[in-house]
Amino acid sequence: MSSKVFFDVGISLDGYMAGPNAGPDNPMGDGASAMHGWVFQTATFREILGIPGGEQDTSDDALVKRVFARAGAYVLGRRMFDEGEVSWPENAPFRAPVYVLTHSPREPWVRQGGTTFHFVTDGIESALAQAKAAAGGKDVRISGGVHTIRQYIKAGLLDECTIHVAPVLLGAGLRLLDQLAPNVLKLETVSATSSKLVTHLDYRFVR
Repeated sequence: MSSKVFFDVGISLDGYMAGPNAGPDNPMGDGASAMHGWVFQTATFREILGIPGGEQDTSDDALVKRVFARAGAYVLGRRMFDEGEVSWPENAPFRAPVYVLTHSPREPWVRQGGTTFHFVTDGIESALAQAKAAAGGKDVRISGGVHTIRQYIKAGLLDECTIHVAPVLLGAGLRLLDQLAPNVLKLETVSATSSKLVTHLDYRFVR
């Protein structure tokens, strides 16, 4: 069975994946902490970041655990990498090969815990092919940012996605689904579940 390609992201109720003023010193932009509050409360995500505590045995925690367990490799845009590079711990959260889309060649960057960043200069299809080859039969997660996910949507290279909608308004920033033609996105609903802080929407791409 071949690897599936998916993205798994959080957005605000008004559709923003990143708030205004995003940058290396403000990952995901203003308001991101409220938008992602649900995931930071889970024990699994906190353990990945090396932070003690968090809620165990909840539906949200089980979901986070499944997402990280299914991903054998990742693809990142350069902007997301730049924002994360300054804030990720020495033991980076991916624990798998990561392929970074960039125009600037760079040697692989090896981190503790199994994460190695590979820098890809020849486009999204090359990055995906390398990620699939490295995933060991697991799935490939397109982690972001917004522009990278849109590129993969437009290219028709995605199989599944999960969108976590938080009941907060950002008012500005980068919307996940802006700049997409109406006929580009064809989805089937797989499931919809919720907790107090978020609604999880699972979709399958129709080709």
